[in-house]
Amino acid sequence: MIIKRCNKRGLRKASITMVLDNARIHHAKLLEPFMNENKRLTFVFLPPYSPQLNIVEGLWKWIKGDVVNNVFYHTVAEIRNNVRSFMESIMKNPQAIIDRLCVRMESNRIVQFL
Repeated sequence: MIIKRCNKRGLRKASITMVLDNARIHHAKLLEPFMNENKRLTFVFLPPYSPQLNIVEGLWKWIKGDVVNNVFYHTVAEIRNNVRSFMESIMKNPQAIIDRLCVRMESNRIVQFL
């Protein structure tokens, strides 16, 4: 999918680097033929158990704290609606998302915003 998007945007020769966690599926032998066909694609793996470097982990923590923590939901639909509302709400302020979830490197030192 990402390769097709790059191709559509005229980036047929651009190198593509994907940062992934160490989930077993990301190391599957099934990926080897795909990787051999797509030499411009490189995977960079996060260190084992490094939630501070995985933005999705920060998002889960934020959702748990603001949406599901200490709340009883009667139905899965209620949870979905509240998570959807939360996501729509935070999408209105992208800078707040960046400030809350992003990790940046500063002088070879990791600075966290969690």
